[in-house]
Amino acid sequence: MGGRIGLVCALLVLIFTAFAWRLIHVQVLKHDYFSAIAAEKNDTRKVIPARRGRILDRNGEELAVNVPVQMVYADGSHIHDPAAVAAVAAPFLGMPLQELTEKLTTKSKYVIIRKGVSEDKAQDMIRALDKANLHGLYLQEGSVRSYPNGEMLCDVLGYVDHTGHGADGIEKTCDAELTGQEGFRWIEHDRKGREIVVYRGQEQLPENGSDIRLSIDMGLQAIAEREVDEAYKTNHPASATAILADPNTGEILALASRPNYDPNKFNKAKPDEMRNRAISDIYEPGSVFKIVVTSAAYNEGIVDDQTRIFCENGHYSYGGKIIKDHHGSGDLSIPEILMKSSNIGAAKISLRMKDQMFYDYVRKFGFGTRTGIPLPGEIPGQVIPPHRWDKLTKTRVAFGQSISVTPIQMVMAMSAIANGGKLLKPKLVLSKGEGSTELPDAPIAQVVKPESANYIANALEKVVSNQGTAPLARIEGYRVAGKTGTAQKISPRGGYLEGRYIVSFAGFFPVNKPRVMGIVIVDDAKLGESANYGGSVAGPVFSTIGSKAARYLDMDPEPNASLVKGKQGESTTAVSVR
Repeated sequence: MGGRIGLVCALLVLIFTAFAWRLIHVQVLKHDYFSAIAAEKNDTRKVIPARRGRILDRNGEELAVNVPVQMVYADGSHIHDPAAVAAVAAPFLGMPLQELTEKLTTKSKYVIIRKGVSEDKAQDMIRALDKANLHGLYLQEGSVRSYPNGEMLCDVLGYVDHTGHGADGIEKTCDAELTGQEGFRWIEHDRKGREIVVYRGQEQLPENGSDIRLSIDMGLQAIAEREVDEAYKTNHPASATAILADPNTGEILALASRPNYDPNKFNKAKPDEMRNRAISDIYEPGSVFKIVVTSAAYNEGIVDDQTRIFCENGHYSYGGKIIKDHHGSGDLSIPEILMKSSNIGAAKISLRMKDQMFYDYVRKFGFGTRTGIPLPGEIPGQVIPPHRWDKLTKTRVAFGQSISVTPIQMVMAMSAIANGGKLLKPKLVLSKGEGSTELPDAPIAQVVKPESANYIANALEKVVSNQGTAPLARIEGYRVAGKTGTAQKISPRGGYLEGRYIVSFAGFFPVNKPRVMGIVIVDDAKLGESANYGGSVAGPVFSTIGSKAARYLDMDPEPNASLVKGKQGESTTAVSVR
């Protein structure tokens, strides 16, 4: 009897010893091994998205923001029947069943299935899966990019694509600052895939993106948008563009173009609607370009206050071709050449200058070079170097032919006349991040002396007089300086298209202390040839924008400025040039 009891005790000791050894083996000797297996099955590295920075106007108005939504992701280790999970989830996610099934057929522990799911649909999906006892789809808080002003300022803002990165505009050029740095958290799930919060492991918080504050003033932007839209609907052109800037700092205050698109629905936009015409469209500027030859010649002492140029009564034979003025004139001073927009006068001034000198001034005014505005897609335009000139090139460039420019280049060149001869880099971003302020850029160059710029500025004031080409560009109560441009469209096959024009007006006010520089360009308006001129089409748009801008900025009227604007019925075609 005692022997049997001893045997049983010995067996029990051996059994408990074996269990104890197994326990020690599992818990101690193989702890790391089994912990790794458990972690592999139950631990997930969950990404914590960084908040994308906002884009603001100069006054803090939100232009691009983030709207909270749910992101649905899959943990393939919890999905035993992808087809069954897909059948339940597909209606809530708005995805084709086959596409969702393929995405769910994975062993990966973190696969993004759908971004931007509304809170209601996401929660309804989770409840439906729980009811069917299916697991593997989980929710993560996220956001989608939203543009509260819709189509307004689309050319500047751009948009964020499906990858979450900027694909155009400021969204693209400042993507690194806006995106920030995502964080992560290691989490553990129970057998149903629910997070066990008490076992939450290592985490790194995200670094949110920086806010970007632009130089744009949405009050001025709204004014420009309305008037460009009205011109587009009234004149039915191929496109219309307006830019407002501060000529003293180079800050871009407004930029509007038609056609345009809604960045909230960028996938529905046509390529022609998404092109930023202010920086990527090149055109022959026509007579606006006469500011270059006149200011350069005056700056070099080639012409002065006493100079008078014989303008051949409207027909000048040179190089085997005829240069024409729309209305013939005899002797004209430099201000009169600008006021009457004489092609012959501008051409004859250029002939007094050496080729290289004239070319150097064209380049110093910023043509043939990108301005450096922080937007993608800017092109440098086209300036022919002197060694490729024929006998006519210099005279044509003098009045804005045989050269291609962008609207933003023309704005900065005219700003140099307004600010005392300094060419500035256009400034669009004022600050990146809270409390940061970017220092103003130094002038790129002193293109002409202040006295030369002032002389041309005063001459340009005569352009908006009743004797000039743009009386309809006047702004009541303010002295305005500016220049019209009327240029035939270039044919893709060479030469020019008959009866089709790109017309423009570039100007600034008040003349003595300029605060606003603006340009309006209307491409191929559907008007009769006798009505399609810079002074009669673009000039009135500039006037309306300028008048509303002056009121918005609360600018005091100038006591000596004319309060009588040219009548809308007054024709400017009698003195306008093509």
